[in-house]
Amino acid sequence: MTFRFHPEALAEFEGATRYYAAIQNELAQRFVSSVEIAIEELAEQPLAFALMAHDVRRCLTRVFPYAVLYTIEVDYILIVAVMHCHQEPGYWRHRTTPQT
Repeated sequence: MTFRFHPEALAEFEGATRYYAAIQNELAQRFVSSVEIAIEELAEQPLAFALMAHDVRRCLTRVFPYAVLYTIEVDYILIVAVMHCHQEPGYWRHRTTPQT
């Protein structure tokens, strides 16, 4: 199944990548790879991961304390957050409301 990033989720992913790149480029590459693997896993088996709220599911990354939160839409998977696991819970909820 294909996927799309909510604009704020993409900004989170890019911001976290920049954070790790400022520490070490290799660390940023490992972070990106970890998120990409999580996205591949959820795209292959979207129903396999735990529900967080309503129709939002969570796939944890390996090594890094991040989760990819997503919804299953008709034709694609919408990634609503690339969330640090110590971040305020539910900060992303406004992203799941229909866009007008």
